[in-house]
Amino acid sequence: MSYQEETFEALETEAKEKQENHLVLFNDDVNTFDFVIESLIDVCQHDREQAEQCSIIVHNNGKCSVKSGTVDKLRPMADALLDRGLSASID
Repeated sequence: MSYQEETFEALETEAKEKQENHLVLFNDDVNTFDFVIESLIDVCQHDREQAEQCSIIVHNNGKCSVKSGTVDKLRPMADALLDRGLSASID
């Protein structure tokens, strides 16, 4: 492999690692607004206003990106939301 190919491959790998991902919360008919709001405050460190806005977006649109970052950063948050019975994924 040439130096250029190695450099390109290294840059491509770095870009993938830095690629921004989104923690997406989905609407359900089970959890209350208050529970979702408290979960977003506890798990995602939202302030109350941000958590309230996200819960309204989830309710009206069926989903909302509630946090962005690397998969390593988002995975524990997604797991915590799932453990609380909420529907979430990393996109």
